Amino acid sequence: MPARKPSVQQNAVRRPRGEARRLLLDAARDLFARKDYRATTTREIAEAAGVSEYLLFRHFGSKAGLFREALVTPFTTFLDEFRDTWRSVVPEKTDEEELARQFVGRLYDVLVEHQGLVLTLVTADGLGDDELEAAGIADIRRVLNVLGEISAEGMRLRGKRSRQPDLPAHSTVAMVVGMVALRSTFFGGAPPPREAIVDELVQAVLHGFLHRPS
Repeated sequence: MPARKPSVQQNAVRRPRGEARRLLLDAARDLFARKDYRATTTREIAEAAGVSEYLLFRHFGSKAGLFREALVTPFTTFLDEFRDTWRSVVPEKTDEEELARQFVGRLYDVLVEHQGLVLTLVTADGLGDDELEAAGIADIRRVLNVLGEISAEGMRLRGKRSRQPDLPAHSTVAMVVGMVALRSTFFGGAPPPREAIVDELVQAVLHGFLHRPS
């Protein structure tokens, strides 16, 4: 009686638990950073990850679901954590510059690490409402609204008045996003050290927004 041939499943190398998911997330972050959301396909992501496209849909449901987990969740998690930090702040005992540096530095790092999010945000007007919702752009709007509330409260605590008290926070995020998005345009392949960029951004925030006339 001839020996039975091993099945495809028996020949396949079993991956460590969670490895396929990690590979897909890494591949998605890399591809979305080089191509915008619309130009990147699930097949390309799966091939770059070295896994089947079926596994991408099994783990994330869709390209939008993968984008949300790979790029949107790290951003919204950071801003949610900063909201909690802000709620624990005692103004009289807080170093204003250190708090600004903590926020700006971490925001800069998150956006540099997830540049595909920056690229997609810049081109988001070309996406339909349903796709924006599925990709998590609405989640970004939510946390930015929370940041706007923090901005308004901070201005109130400092006795500042503004018809648009949320704009300083939104302007800060836009400034950091712009620095990340245009780094190669500004500096080519030799950008200043990360610490120098963050320090310049912090000084702009402190002296451009918070120290405005009452």
